[in-house]
Amino acid sequence: MPEPRPDDYFTDLYQKHYPQVYAYAVTRAGRQLADEVVAESFLVAWRRLTELPPAAPLPWLLAVARNVVSERFRAEERQQAVAAEMRAWISDEALIVDDVADGVAERADVLTALGTLSDDDRELLTLVAWHGLTPREAGRVLGCSPAAYYVRLHRARRHLAQAIVAVAAVSGSFPADAQPTAKEASR
Repeated sequence: MPEPRPDDYFTDLYQKHYPQVYAYAVTRAGRQLADEVVAESFLVAWRRLTELPPAAPLPWLLAVARNVVSERFRAEERQQAVAAEMRAWISDEALIVDDVADGVAERADVLTALGTLSDDDRELLTLVAWHGLTPREAGRVLGCSPAAYYVRLHRARRHLAQAIVAVAAVSGSFPADAQPTAKEASR
């Protein structure tokens, strides 16, 4: 069987992985900048097509997208775009009917808390949970071993738990007598 042409291979790669790379770009740079990040990421993939690992191109593509974001956008601009994205998600959730109001309030608290975390913590938490990578693949995206990924993930989860407690306390999601302390939430 003849080897596929490079442009056919790239087209298949693009069609298969565009949604995941776009979703990753949204979580790292916000919806306003995601198209630019994705376009530049796939341009790098086209130029370096022979370097793509054929068995698992997604972690490689996400690592490229991560580098594009890091090189192209300052941390403050990314933080503002992601915070706006989180607010938009929270606003979208507020439109759901009242019978699921508790779930909406919890999700809003989690998204708000996630928006307060550092870029690094947010990325650690979302690579596996939202983007469906294995810890090994997530470690590859971040340029670390799976063991180092797990250590960083543990810290990021603790930070998220503390942020959720702080956000829920402000929003009134916990009854006054049931509010856990940040220490209890981080266990």
